Amino acid sequence: MTPLDQAHAAMDAAPDDDAARLAFHDRLASAELYLLLIAEPEGDAPLDPRLFETTQGSFVLVFDRVERLAEFAEGSAPYAALSGRILAAMLAGKGIGLALNPGVAPSSYLMPPDAVNWLADTLSDGPEETQATPSDLTPPGNLPEQLLTALDAKLASARGLARIAYLAGVTWDSGAKGHLLAFIDAAPGAEGALARAVREALVFSGLEAGALDVTFFAASNPVAARLARVGLRFDLPKFEPLQPKAPGMDPSTPPRLR
Repeated sequence: MTPLDQAHAAMDAAPDDDAARLAFHDRLASAELYLLLIAEPEGDAPLDPRLFETTQGSFVLVFDRVERLAEFAEGSAPYAALSGRILAAMLAGKGIGLALNPGVAPSSYLMPPDAVNWLADTLSDGPEETQATPSDLTPPGNLPEQLLTALDAKLASARGLARIAYLAGVTWDSGAKGHLLAFIDAAPGAEGALARAVREALVFSGLEAGALDVTFFAASNPVAARLARVGLRFDLPKFEPLQPKAPGMDPSTPPRLR
């Protein structure tokens, strides 16, 4: 059972449970997927995915394991490896759905075009940036368990983007109170990705209307020491270089569909 299998099983077992449905789509967006192609792309040519035609429309074929793709294709076949997040953005507005692990796994699932559009829209909204200074920090209050679980999963996937993070209660210099997730020693340029990951944790835990402020501090900043005393600590995995894979792995140059 892969993580997608487990998330799909939980959603399938409780079709009226919004939390289970959101958790599955969160896992799908974060997963590395393998898109089945008709042929290997040449140079800068756009990807040419194999389409699965049904009475519900056209679907691209994606798998969460290369072995599952090979089983479906009955042998080796061209593919592009890319995240569910990038795939949703590629398909948005094209009237094409997503067929996940068709016939080769417990998580076999048809995601229609309107659901793909919803996922892409959900992932495209970015956090709002403001300027403020924390005047008081306290241990975090009674936060929903689903939010803590979602944050833990999101930060576990933020490999190498920061060293640690602290969740704490905060009173801002304006007098406003809330909760703060502070990243310590974030990698240069990683602030946007980390802020979006936290927002996704809110959305996919069913708490989109909730507020969680995100800030960034160097370990040498005195605020970091204060956070260490009162905050709930999350350790982010260290970055380990990987070998380049098939087209679609670089989020700054996502592949194109014809």
